[in-house]
Amino acid sequence: MTVIPVEKKVLSENQRIAASLRSRFEEHGIFCLNLISSPGSGKTTLLERTLAGLSPQERVAVLTGDLQTENDAKRLSHYGFPVQQITTGGICHLDAGMIERALNMWQLDDIDLLIIENVGNLVCPSSYDLGEEVKIVLLSVTEGEDKPLKYPSIFAKSELLLLTKIDLLPHVPFRIEQARTNARLVHPAMKIIEVSSTTGEGLEQWLTWIKRRRQQMYQRICAAYG
Repeated sequence: MTVIPVEKKVLSENQRIAASLRSRFEEHGIFCLNLISSPGSGKTTLLERTLAGLSPQERVAVLTGDLQTENDAKRLSHYGFPVQQITTGGICHLDAGMIERALNMWQLDDIDLLIIENVGNLVCPSSYDLGEEVKIVLLSVTEGEDKPLKYPSIFAKSELLLLTKIDLLPHVPFRIEQARTNARLVHPAMKIIEVSSTTGEGLEQWLTWIKRRRQQMYQRICAAYG
């Protein structure tokens, strides 16, 4: 049995659905973020701090992916925004079909910002477009600073790198400048923000980045459609 044609067919179908999602997001003015990282990088905690920092009047929704449990959705639901858990049953990534099915539960006219928390993995999610406006990769200081060189695909495809858990820098042998250098060897134009969900350092910069990037998307849509 040949595996490659089957894989190509799956990715082709994913691209078709992702293109449809991207068109729907543009039509409804939805700014969609896809957060990707290794397990334990602090995605969910960062999302908690992010949601806490947003106005309750913001029209935000969250889709969070995990292999088995619904723990992340339960944590994030405390902030008053719509949250859905996508349980993949062992699949190491979210795909566009999963996103499409989850969105059938919501009215897209009620959403301005959609945050997708992907399954913890730096390999599989890089191959699957979810129709997002931007991919964001997280790298914690408890990991190796050579991760961008080991997993170049996701760093090359991500517009922003969030260096997380920087409050632990005094306690771990992580060379943050080397991590920056390695990331920009893969993606020279990559934006990098250092954050700590524990101390709050960098969170304002992160929220400001979201606001500015949303505005850029709206300007592009307005220019395209008049």
